[in-house]
Amino acid sequence: MPINILMPALSPTMEKGNLAKWLKKEGDTIKSGDVIAEIETDKATMEVEAVDEGVLAKIVVAAGTQDVPVNQLIALIAGEGEDAKAVAAGGGAAAPAPVAAPAAVAPAAAPAAASPVAQAAPAAAAAPAVSGSRVFASPLAKRIAKDAGIDLAAIKGSGPHGRVVMADVEAAKAGGAKIIPMPGAAAPAAAAPKAAPAPAMGDDQIKKLFAEGSYEEIPHDGMRKTIARRLQESKSTVPHFYLTVDCELDALLALREQINKSAPVKDGKPAFKLSVNDMVIKAMAMALKAVPDANVSWTEGSILKHKHADVGVAVSIPGGLITPIIRDACHKTLSAISNEMKDLAGRAKARKLKPEEYQGGTTAVSNLGMFGVKDFAAVINPPHATILAVGAGEQRAVVKGGQVVAATVMSVTLSTDHRAVDGALGAELLQAFKGYIENPMGMLV
Repeated sequence: MPINILMPALSPTMEKGNLAKWLKKEGDTIKSGDVIAEIETDKATMEVEAVDEGVLAKIVVAAGTQDVPVNQLIALIAGEGEDAKAVAAGGGAAAPAPVAAPAAVAPAAAPAAASPVAQAAPAAAAAPAVSGSRVFASPLAKRIAKDAGIDLAAIKGSGPHGRVVMADVEAAKAGGAKIIPMPGAAAPAAAAPKAAPAPAMGDDQIKKLFAEGSYEEIPHDGMRKTIARRLQESKSTVPHFYLTVDCELDALLALREQINKSAPVKDGKPAFKLSVNDMVIKAMAMALKAVPDANVSWTEGSILKHKHADVGVAVSIPGGLITPIIRDACHKTLSAISNEMKDLAGRAKARKLKPEEYQGGTTAVSNLGMFGVKDFAAVINPPHATILAVGAGEQRAVVKGGQVVAATVMSVTLSTDHRAVDGALGAELLQAFKGYIENPMGMLV
């Protein structure tokens, strides 16, 4: 019986991916462990390994195809004793394998501990939208539908195998879907209807505002679509609250210079070279450990209080940005953080990060100081409850002992999810951060 190769889920949240390249061609012999294709997600390009053996009889989805749903049939392998040509001739319309069947491919770089999660995702996505009284929908779609009072059973899902996704719920809200009253709530009043919001301008309407030939149209890639969706989700669902403080950097800069000068030399190069951002990461992690009530994530049913301070760091890459994570940063040395950050940033720009290296985390740091930006407010990346926006260190006049003196000052702004981190708690976290920045020896003990 032919072996179906299905579009794999390379992360628990992946619903679609781009089939970038086939590394095997029809007629090639496939062995277990062979890398057969490259799949692009919104954040990375990953190699895919075969877990079965045989002959690649038919490529169903061509290289370069975008937005291929998870669990869709992408190729067929002729098993032992089967005629590859016969499989190819009769396999073009083959249906995807049942959900319970094992996937025929696996992410090449995924560690064994992560594979159960990654393999569980396609099963959920492959189920029909409705089975009896159960509706299959993404967690975000369920939350938005619940907040809007929309019956998910009335929505036709456009996700993999009929799964209801956020876009379906938003469309239902705009077009009018079956409304179900929440327990204990009055039915929606028919009187005094609200004025309908002005419809958003369509692509063609926007283009008509500009002279033909005066612009270049660049289609959105997967990364830009994901960034747009997540930023819109964050700003529309997370009540942001902002706090700003100024931190004096002179003691930190002096300590950084001293540490860098003492770095051991290996193969003619220093073993590490600390940046100010490395010390910001450490200070933020230690501040979260000092104020554990701020090291949290909001869910509809509870607040998750994290035991480790895992700091995501915004890295600019072609076409967008990504936030690789320094895990348990408060317990790592500054030199370890520096070297790990350089490795993660390098692989991020090459789009070679594994999903577990940029998903999760308990907070994030976004630094635009190198561009001369004095201060700004960053958008929270759910499920984080905080993000720290770091500005440039610059010489400013400050008053000390009644005298005006020059000092190197850096402004930082903390964005908090006000559902989980109140103003006073956010201020306490910022004061702890400021304490470590202005008394940096505390990060070494």
